[in-house]
Amino acid sequence: MTLPPPDFARNMKLVGHSDIGGRGDGLQLMVHRGYAYVAHPWSQGFSIVDVRDPRNPGGTTYVPAAPNTWNIHLQTHDDLLLVINALDLFADVETFADEKTYYTKSVGESVAGARTKRAWTAGMTVYDISKPDKPRKIGQLDVDGVGFHRLWYVGGRYAYASALLDGFTDYIFVTIDMADPTRPELVGRWWLPGMNKAAGEVSATPEGKRHALHHALVAGDTAYACWRDGGLTLLDIKDHAAPKLIKHHNWCPPYGGGTHSALPLAERGLLVVADEAVLDNEADGRKHTWVFDIREPSNPISISTFPIPDEIDYAKKGGHFGPHNLHENRPGSFVSDTLIFATWQNAGIRAFDISDPYRPVETGALVPAAPRTMTDKRPGRPRVIQSADVFVDAQGLIYATDYNAGLEIIEYGG
Repeated sequence: MTLPPPDFARNMKLVGHSDIGGRGDGLQLMVHRGYAYVAHPWSQGFSIVDVRDPRNPGGTTYVPAAPNTWNIHLQTHDDLLLVINALDLFADVETFADEKTYYTKSVGESVAGARTKRAWTAGMTVYDISKPDKPRKIGQLDVDGVGFHRLWYVGGRYAYASALLDGFTDYIFVTIDMADPTRPELVGRWWLPGMNKAAGEVSATPEGKRHALHHALVAGDTAYACWRDGGLTLLDIKDHAAPKLIKHHNWCPPYGGGTHSALPLAERGLLVVADEAVLDNEADGRKHTWVFDIREPSNPISISTFPIPDEIDYAKKGGHFGPHNLHENRPGSFVSDTLIFATWQNAGIRAFDISDPYRPVETGALVPAAPRTMTDKRPGRPRVIQSADVFVDAQGLIYATDYNAGLEIIEYGG
């Protein structure tokens, strides 16, 4: 197989590539027991790629979504695969033809009339993946509303999700009891004040912004939750049925929001937080990845930001330029509290050393070639790389998805 030559590489080498069975659009990514589980934003389902030989990826198994439903995020642990179900928002070209609508307006308001138009599946599906490329559905959690967005599950009794339920303006934090994986149960909820419209709360979200949970990572009894233009919350989840606020911290304004991914490094008392760039050509402002000191959880303090890629003028390249996802140090994957891997959209995949948390240093980068074909159905999208998610396996191999360009497998030289 001839690999597409990267546009730029430093201390990283492209060693494998898959077109994911002709469905090159990828969002969240898990690598588990030699198989890559890739969620699709436009192909309406998810795929499983055999990467036991990462330099020569093998066959692909495609699992279609239910009608009008997307499966854009998923989680693997042991013999379980959890896949979100939600209304396929980007299929609604009337509402979301301009991506700015999705990122600058409450989704609950945007799709308020959708229930009268069509049906979809909302919530989460649980699969048995004891045979990794032959997922077998064993459980289902259905909810009223748009559905789930993203999950966190690393085993144990509880999973965590962002959920847009009927009566809420946008996605909130929910806890899920997985004691019986065949019958998962939603047990707890937490939201920012003003989001529970059905209870008479008045929205506190400024015009042109979204207070919406993207997702939370959990370490110990604390959930570190990112709320797009609503900033960061630290939640005490000792009582999973009744999460409690430890601290809410929002830096939008003056910064442009998009708070997306949190990575707790609990033993060092640090938290890495990425603000997603959500509009082309930095129309939403320069976005940063922040390092917080969280030794005092009730008072997180930003102490540095990651350096900005500058080999070329990426802001003028087209598409989104800025942070998106972080490798999340999942059990069984590569785990480090000093080396951070991130996707930077049109600037590809990046590695950063935060041994000195006050002075993060970039230690590697790879910008994949532009996609050969476009799976993204939205009109007018530029044909540039938009690196979406990153997963680093226990051997240190980097796997990355793109909205159109397939699955990249990368060797880090550090």
